Amino acid sequence: MSHIHFVGGEKGGVGKSVVARLLAQWFIDRALPFAAVDGDLSHGALVRMYADYSQSVDLSDPESADQIVDRALGADRRVLIDMPAQSVRTLWRWLSEANVFGFANEAGIRMSFWHVTDGGFASVGEIERALTLFGDRFEHRVVRNFGRSKNFTQFDESEAKRKLDQLGGKVIDLPELDAQAMFKVDRLGSSFWGAINGNAEGGLKPLERQRVRLWLERCYAQLETLQGAI
Repeated sequence: MSHIHFVGGEKGGVGKSVVARLLAQWFIDRALPFAAVDGDLSHGALVRMYADYSQSVDLSDPESADQIVDRALGADRRVLIDMPAQSVRTLWRWLSEANVFGFANEAGIRMSFWHVTDGGFASVGEIERALTLFGDRFEHRVVRNFGRSKNFTQFDESEAKRKLDQLGGKVIDLPELDAQAMFKVDRLGSSFWGAINGNAEGGLKPLERQRVRLWLERCYAQLETLQGAI
């Protein structure tokens, strides 16, 4: 059974692309067949850092967006989509106009939405709106990004959290990675594996590699709690 994973979060800068890249690396390290789709035409982190697995799509163009489902039908695999900020309404239009939910159900394709949050008022509000819009049509995962915030009380006590619980959604934590190490990984335009194992000039120093390696282990421990849901 194929499984489509939309990684979103309406507020910009909450770490959507980091989560998408993390999932891509997880699939690779676990030898799980997957295809990556980059909906962020302005930055394209998946296309840049996981080029062998990725293609770009324009969610505002139905013919282009249809490639998401095409990749799920082409083989039994995970399909990973990195969503741009402020794209939920565009996504909803494509999903509803073609009845993608109904088609996916008939084809036996699972669909999940990963809501990445920094715990702030705007981010939590967007999660609530997305949960209201999509309801139980998606399997929902909320990722609390500790690289962006240390306090998620606002989310934990919110209507968004209550709705998530009602829908049977899950919450995981994205641990913080040393800012300098993350900056270098991004600057290299490399996969996480490449950043840890590469020897490019200007690459990570030995202890920075160790920090990224340990960070991946902590992230994977969080993903392990969702086994069967990924």
